[in-house]
Amino acid sequence: MGPPPGSKRSPSMKRSSTTPTSIRSLEHDTLCIIFSYLGLFDVVRSSAVCKFWNGIIKRSKLLQLLYLKQQRSSRSSFSEESLNVYLEELAIEHQRQSLVRGSLHIDQWKGHSLGVDQCRMKRGLVLTGVGDKVMRLWSLERYRCIEEYSIPDGVPLVDFDFDESKIVGLVGTRICIWRRNGQRSIFPSREGQFIKGSCMRYFDPEAVVGCEDGTARVFDMYSKKCSRIVRMHTEPVTCLSLSEDQLIISGSSLGRITVSGLSSDQRVATLRPTDSTGIKSLCFNPASHHVFAGTTAGYASCWDLRTMRQLWKTQVSPNVVYSSQHMRCDTSTLVVGGIDGVLRVLDQNTGEILTSYVMDHGTSSSSGCTHGVIERKIGKRIAHDYNIDRIPKTARPPITCLAVGMQKVITTHNSKNIRMWKFNNLRELN
Repeated sequence: MGPPPGSKRSPSMKRSSTTPTSIRSLEHDTLCIIFSYLGLFDVVRSSAVCKFWNGIIKRSKLLQLLYLKQQRSSRSSFSEESLNVYLEELAIEHQRQSLVRGSLHIDQWKGHSLGVDQCRMKRGLVLTGVGDKVMRLWSLERYRCIEEYSIPDGVPLVDFDFDESKIVGLVGTRICIWRRNGQRSIFPSREGQFIKGSCMRYFDPEAVVGCEDGTARVFDMYSKKCSRIVRMHTEPVTCLSLSEDQLIISGSSLGRITVSGLSSDQRVATLRPTDSTGIKSLCFNPASHHVFAGTTAGYASCWDLRTMRQLWKTQVSPNVVYSSQHMRCDTSTLVVGGIDGVLRVLDQNTGEILTSYVMDHGTSSSSGCTHGVIERKIGKRIAHDYNIDRIPKTARPPITCLAVGMQKVITTHNSKNIRMWKFNNLRELN
């Protein structure tokens, strides 16, 4: 509390005004010493904690020094590009080791009043919805709901995506935009209404809707107009994926995968599966140009868009694969989930099932969050040929959607609960 109005500050008060700077300087020196004992990957993670730590690590050039030491190189051979490539490779390997060999616990909390079956994750935030009359944006630090977006009355939410400034949703037969400041707008009926849509993907400034008439309709977010209608299939479009180089990739109910450009009104290529089972999930990896698909028969497959050839096909589940995702820029592991409730990790290049997980229903602890109780369970690794019928279905509800981040996977299950699967690299525990 400051001195009374009109009074003079004592000498001790004047000295105290310089204390924060002194403490900050002391923290800087202390943190430099602490960081110097860490390995390269741990320093990278520390640099992402806050701006203060990031500034200390940059000014002290710790990353460069550790990289040169690890590579046994001289300063003259150092380049930012080589460091960035190395750090990316290190992150991918760390992710693989965590998912395949690390320990696992699962945090579960009630996120909605009705069943929720979709989730999207970006920059430490998760958006969940579909089934309920609201979408909720969660901070993953404390499972705190930071924003909530209501759905217009009388219309179902079909699909959604988000970025830093807005949420884009397919609501009934229209596109709806929610600004992060709370404002909502719906595309005019003459432009936003179309044949029933089954899926949507958004890549600023355009949203693409896959429709039951086999078309993909491209909407401009700023003009609020349908700019193109692309004929992708003769049968319904069931799933979509967009690439940064303006490609639309779509799957159909008859098992076909087609590719088109956002600037074109016709498909440019068709990937021909070996069977006619429907495509339920698609994801595209721009780093490898690989497309991954999940089918209604429980198969996961991979295609190379450069050669238009199928690289592998693996049966990962006895029934539907609802979702398959990988961490951005990760060319090593693919996470898939489906109707049997088992979370599986695959090798992106071979299709080999590296490991499989379920929740151990026999162990739990609990703590509080803004939406009630967080229940913590232990994850259980199971063999590929394990008889999953021995595991209660309450411990493995169908995985309707998943999102992958660094050492974590978010899943929804068409229930009120949201699950966070947290993986720890064994090296971190030693």
